[in-house]
Amino acid sequence: MLTALGIFQRATAEQLWRMLRPGDRHDRCTRDTLNALKKQGKARVETRLKSGHQLWVLTERGHGEAKQLLPKNVRMSALRRPQYTADGEPVDGDGYDAHAAAVTSTAAVLTGAGLGTPLSWQTETGHKLPYGYTQYTDLTMCAPDAGIPIVLLEIDRLTEPVDDLVAKLRLYHEWFELPLPKAGRSQARGARGAAAHAFRLWSRIYPATGREGYVPVAFVFTGRTQAQRANRIRRLEHAARRYFAGERYPGRAAGITAVDYHQALPVVVTELERITADPGGAAGPVWRRLGREEWQTLPEALANPDGDRLHTVQREQARRRTAEREVAQREAQRPVCVGCGAKFTDTRWQRTRRSSWPGERDNLCGPCEQEDVDRAESERIAVREAEEATAREAAEAETKKHRSLFGRRR
Repeated sequence: MLTALGIFQRATAEQLWRMLRPGDRHDRCTRDTLNALKKQGKARVETRLKSGHQLWVLTERGHGEAKQLLPKNVRMSALRRPQYTADGEPVDGDGYDAHAAAVTSTAAVLTGAGLGTPLSWQTETGHKLPYGYTQYTDLTMCAPDAGIPIVLLEIDRLTEPVDDLVAKLRLYHEWFELPLPKAGRSQARGARGAAAHAFRLWSRIYPATGREGYVPVAFVFTGRTQAQRANRIRRLEHAARRYFAGERYPGRAAGITAVDYHQALPVVVTELERITADPGGAAGPVWRRLGREEWQTLPEALANPDGDRLHTVQREQARRRTAEREVAQREAQRPVCVGCGAKFTDTRWQRTRRSSWPGERDNLCGPCEQEDVDRAESERIAVREAEEATAREAAEAETKKHRSLFGRRR
């Protein structure tokens, strides 16, 4: 209870009940705990809201104790000191508006659905840009056990123009592209894909998302009518596409339809009313990734099934198709033996292509070439033997002729 009030500064018993004890049927246990902290001088009621709920804050004693309980990586909210009139009467606290209530209620609902714990949250996280402007985030959630290492949440009550929401995404995108102070801008700008994030400032501040792209941003809409909220989501999706859409991987002619999300800002949306109406709460299919039509769970909405995973599969398929096409083209060009009609082996084909001058047997396969060589050799031998026989016969005839002449002379 102390740590939750230390993080969110002010909360009602109902919000703390949904955040800390969502399994209870009502907030009686939470109210009893708050009253016990009040008796111990650690908490007090700052004001009573129009809804009738009491708004609780920490006292100085409770603030000091909560600070000791909170981990060092969790920022402690400022202490709300009591104010008094000139007559010494306590003054109700101010500044707690509907937006602040929606922020705390969102954290309570998400925590109650198992998306993190009270220690998973930080409020008003600043993202300072080089030109002096600081973009503050309503809620920052780290819930690695729920498959959500980090997500930035903006709570919108439909009270500001859609252009302001688009401007927020533009500022977030600019901040995520900031290079590390020691990294050369040219080096950071030249890196692409997952390697680019190693040169970005955000990678030293936030944990790795486990997915392509920058840290996701979630808009939680609440208030007005369902039709107005749906219209707002459509307008935001149309106007902010440049920041979340990603780029096509090269090679569409080769059947590559995967999307490169590495320099994109994942943006998901939901409605507080949709979350509270769904049986699964924030853990149910109540989130929609801008650029998609279906409502999914938060891990599903943040996943990129059409990103790197699909690109790896399609690239392997394209490589296999290219290899098969090259094999088919090669086979179509493979010579056929004019003797037996068989296709040349790779070894025979390579031998016929070594010389720029065609040989007399280059149109024959290996076995036919050997047969032709053997036949030619046999014919050559036969011709030689015939010539030798003819020569012998001529020599014998000449010898007989001389013997006949010598015999007559005697």
